[in-house]
Amino acid sequence: MIAVVAALAERDGKLLIARRPDDRHMGGKWEFPGGKLEKGELPEEALRRELKEELGVDAEIGSIAAAIPYSYPEKDVLLLFYKARLLGEPKPIDEAALAWARPEELLCFDLAPVDRLMAKRLTIQT
Repeated sequence: MIAVVAALAERDGKLLIARRPDDRHMGGKWEFPGGKLEKGELPEEALRRELKEELGVDAEIGSIAAAIPYSYPEKDVLLLFYKARLLGEPKPIDEAALAWARPEELLCFDLAPVDRLMAKRLTIQT
């Protein structure tokens, strides 16, 4: 099972989502920004690193909001969602596009399957 971290970065009642580049796994799908843990890395460290690499921002990583296991045909993942506060304005450095959406708007985007599950949870909570 592959451990992946993702940020629930909120600003003005909206959450940040990113569209994956077309040439990657799940290309063109929207997701909460983040990525895979590297060997020996803590989840919070991995998320801070991924946000810097993908969006060019530092971040304060808060508490874990959810852990969702998901089986793709080619691999099993455990997606760890953390609350995060971005320190600066994100840019799509390693992403195709960025968008800010209210929780109730998230399901209008073509989200990756596990991110869709998280969006449904967020919609229920609001």
